[in-house]
Amino acid sequence: MKKIVGIRFKPAGKIYDFDSGAFVLAAGDQVIVETEQGLGFGTVAVPPKPIGERSGKGTLKKVHRLTSDDDFRQQEKNRKLEKTAYHFCLGCINQLKLEMNLFSVESTFDANKLTFFFTAEGRVDFRQLVKRLVKECRVRIEMRQVGIRNQAKMCGGIGRCGREICCSAFIANFEPVSIRMAKEQGLSLNPTKISGQCGRLMCCLTFENDTYKALKKKVPKIGKTVMIDGQKGRVIRHNVICNRVTVRLDEGPELDISIDEIRK
Repeated sequence: MKKIVGIRFKPAGKIYDFDSGAFVLAAGDQVIVETEQGLGFGTVAVPPKPIGERSGKGTLKKVHRLTSDDDFRQQEKNRKLEKTAYHFCLGCINQLKLEMNLFSVESTFDANKLTFFFTAEGRVDFRQLVKRLVKECRVRIEMRQVGIRNQAKMCGGIGRCGREICCSAFIANFEPVSIRMAKEQGLSLNPTKISGQCGRLMCCLTFENDTYKALKKKVPKIGKTVMIDGQKGRVIRHNVICNRVTVRLDEGPELDISIDEIRK
């Protein structure tokens, strides 16, 4: 029975399905696979499973072989090529005075193509730049403009929580993030406190949003009048994680009480 295996080419990148063939693979194994652009160097992210469990159609590319010492040496050569190409391209950008921010260069495994990743405010005419790169590198050149969130994902970094930023660590696809999520969770709306390395709203605002929305259905809304020991009061703050609310009495101080006390 044929089996499929999930292969990842970049840390926290998308997982692609391949035909594992006769290879016995485990998560973390490094393999050479067939891709549309030739052979690729990948890591097993999902162990092999029966082909019948696959969702979707199309012919699967195959795992070509397990990696060897020569493959690792080729990878090291590719890293050096990428570094050299990056510095050359950066110099050309400055000479041509192009308004673009180059941040990464990636080589295919067989080193016959280089992809230059950059961000820019608008469209960039990089035709002269590509001519110089082709003349210098003698390989196929692709210029790819990406968004600021993709730049953060590819470059990585440390978030304000002190851990590796989520998009670089494990997030495969970006989800929409809105300021309403910060409001739902009672967070400060100061942009510097709820923005990530990319300058956009932090992706982690989506993680607990559904939980907060579910918990808030069980508590009185802010501004609602409630009775506490025979006294009227108005809800002014929520702390749904601790199952508590703050009530300002009409004739008295503010009280931080359990939601259960209001129900009684």
